[in-house]
Amino acid sequence: MGDTVRYERDGHVATITYDRPDALNAINAQMRRDLNAAWERFRDDEDAWVAIVTGAGRAFCAGADLHDGAGAAGAWPGSFWEIPTINSFESGLELWKPTIAAVDGYCLGYGLTAVTACDFVLASERAEFGFPEVKLGVPTIVGAIRLPGRVPMQHALELLLTGDRIGASRGKEIGLVLDVVPAAELMPAARRLADRLVRAAPLAVRATKEMAYRGRTLPWLDAVRLGETMRRVAGATEDAREGMSAAREGREPQWRAR
Repeated sequence: MGDTVRYERDGHVATITYDRPDALNAINAQMRRDLNAAWERFRDDEDAWVAIVTGAGRAFCAGADLHDGAGAAGAWPGSFWEIPTINSFESGLELWKPTIAAVDGYCLGYGLTAVTACDFVLASERAEFGFPEVKLGVPTIVGAIRLPGRVPMQHALELLLTGDRIGASRGKEIGLVLDVVPAAELMPAARRLADRLVRAAPLAVRATKEMAYRGRTLPWLDAVRLGETMRRVAGATEDAREGMSAAREGREPQWRAR
């Protein structure tokens, strides 16, 4: 993945690690490229069913690297008018495999945007969340799109419009964080959750996740029709047959993601 991001897989669980600890994992142009490559690798890795994203050192991610113009601008290629609609995990890369954010220390700006793109958020007791952009004179855009879907609007706007930070316990109180654990327990807790997720049929999980997200923006009848189509497609897979056979035989299923 390059020098700024690590991609490691253990069984069916991939771990993506922001790895610029001396810079509090702030995103510069190289890290933007490495992050995009890591998430695309996870998307395309048939043996990776769940991802944990975390940060090395004292921070999850302190946001954009203000000493790197490309990092501060999001490392988008070309001029403003050449910016693609979606080119990163944060901006909406379609990824229906489950994702877990394991947050320790600072989680600011782009870091928090990535967290709002994850399905589950676990935080250490020393985690801090914030969107500081308005205090720098620039708006938060993708974070402003995502955050109101994760927490009630007033709590979202408090973070977005003040630029202030909140701690892990407040994050859990407003619904941003699933659970708060001691720092030493953060990665073990994330792995336990990942292990629970990989016990389920991976293709069924992906179809269910996709419906959970798409169904929120579709008219009811359209959502049901799409869901029933996906049910039939998933029902024709090897995993669906294996699941039924395992249930009849009273054994654990052996999923193959096929």
